[in-house]
This record gives sequence, C-alpha cells and structure tokens, in this order.
Amino acid sequence: MRCFYSEGLELDLPSGHPFPMDKFRVSKDMLLQGGILRPDEIIEVRAADHHLLRRVHEADYIQRIESASLDRKEQILLGLPATPQLFRRSVIEVEATRLACHAALAEGVGVCLAGGTHHAFREHGEGYCVFNDVAIAIRDLQDKQPNIRIMVVDTDAHQGNGTASLLAGDPRVFTYSIHVGRNYPTRKVNGTLDVETVRYVEGDMYLNQLFTSLANALDAFSPDLVIWISGADNHRNDRFGQMHLSLKDIQRRDEILLGAFIRNRIPVAVLYGGGYNRQPEFTAKIHRNTIATAKRLAAAHRGL
Repeated sequence: MRCFYSEGLELDLPSGHPFPMDKFRVSKDMLLQGGILRPDEIIEVRAADHHLLRRVHEADYIQRIESASLDRKEQILLGLPATPQLFRRSVIEVEATRLACHAALAEGVGVCLAGGTHHAFREHGEGYCVFNDVAIAIRDLQDKQPNIRIMVVDTDAHQGNGTASLLAGDPRVFTYSIHVGRNYPTRKVNGTLDVETVRYVEGDMYLNQLFTSLANALDAFSPDLVIWISGADNHRNDRFGQMHLSLKDIQRRDEILLGAFIRNRIPVAVLYGGGYNRQPEFTAKIHRNTIATAKRLAAAHRGL
C-alpha cells in the first residue's frame, strides 16, 4: 500500500496556533515505529505542476499565494500566515493527493498522509485550506479518463463547502458529506448529498446516519473511485469538531467504510482531513489508526 508524504508538509506557525501542523510527521512516525508501514511504502512527494492548479483555481489567486501577498483579511479568512513556505507546502499536499488517487486506481488503496483541504474555493482559501487538493486530483483524473465516476466521501466534522462549489454540476462526480449542521463553515454549499448531524452527536446516532445514507448513495451512483476525507475531528475531545464520538466509534467508522469499499472492489484514496484534539498527539493517533485499518483490510482482501 503506497502512502504519499513529504517533510515539506510541515509549516512554521506562530506559537499557540490551533492547527497541529506536526500531526503529519508524528502520524508518519507512529506508522513506521509501530511496524504498520515499511519505509519503502512511504513515497516522497514533490510539488505539483502549476498547470494542475490552474484547472481549478484562478491564476491571480495562485499568484498571490506564491508571492505571499495575501492581504490581512484574506489571511484571517484562511487562518494561516502568507509566507513563501505556504505555497510550497500547499502544492506538495496537492501532489500527494493526486498520486494517492492514481495509486488507488492501480492497486485498490492509495493513501495521502495529509490532504482533504475541502474549504478551498476557486478564488480564495479558508479554514486552513489553500488549494483544493480533491478537486485538482479529480480534474487530473478526468483529463486522462473523461468518463470516470468519482465519489467524494467526506466524514470530516465540517462540511466541504469548497469541494461542493468546485465540483457542482458535474454528473461524473458525487459529493457526499456528513457533518455537524450548526458548525463551521457558516456558509455551506450544497453538494450532491449533505447529511447534517446535531451538535455533539453521539456515536450510535452518527454511525447509523452515516452507514444508512452512504449505502444509499453508493447504490445510486456506483463510483469507479472513492476519495475519502476521513477526518479526526469527530472525536469528543476535539476543539472544533462538535461531535461526541469515542475512539472506538471512529475505529468502527473506519472499519465499516473501508471494508465496504475494499470488499466491493471500489478503489479508495484515503486522505486525513481535519483534527484539533486537545491532546495534540491524539489527532495523529486517530489518523494513524485509520491508515492502519486501511493497511490491514487491504492485506486481508488480497489474501482471500
């Protein structure tokens, strides 16, 4: 199982910044130290080409990110400081997601040890999301396979408003999101299917909503590829997720979803999404567990 990563995914942030930027390195180290991944399964990623960005984002916006010239209002909306390092980090993440999607199509499962920047719009970023890696990966895949059917499954606690906006009206793409209704982002954009939960939803209620609605979506659409933004912000101790799931509930989520995709031979690209646990390393642990489940289930399926 190939996993795509780079040390360039880390970004120097001001002290006390709420985004746990070290979660990418920490979760990668956990996967290696626990023997879940071998070093050769982690593929070093370079920056994405500019032409890939231009398929989704306005040229002026790309230029403002690259030149670190966002104004103060734009930086507040984004939640990240405009620095030259920000552009490089963002285009590496885009490339990691793109390659994970191609790996999934070739091998059944591909993993980006980051990704899921679902609040990025054509002309601006918000919610820590600079470029929309999912939309860029989809346009790249469609360039090579125009009729490919792709489902975005977003179980991050927040609605993927940017992704829904960028992919709206494309009958080849189904955008599914299950999220807290009264939570960030304030301005939501309708996707193909949006499932809203109550604030501080408990595990059993959440899992019932998820499994029922997603099963119906899969029956209706029959994708050739699923891009899954898993999310670690569903945990009850997350600062921003406003869900009340236990670690066991999240593991159950992962096992059922990945089991359904793998068992039914639906290629799946796994992305991290958000996570802001009050215990910093716990976010990395949740991401680690998701990738461990993907590795275990993929290996079991090959052994059948």
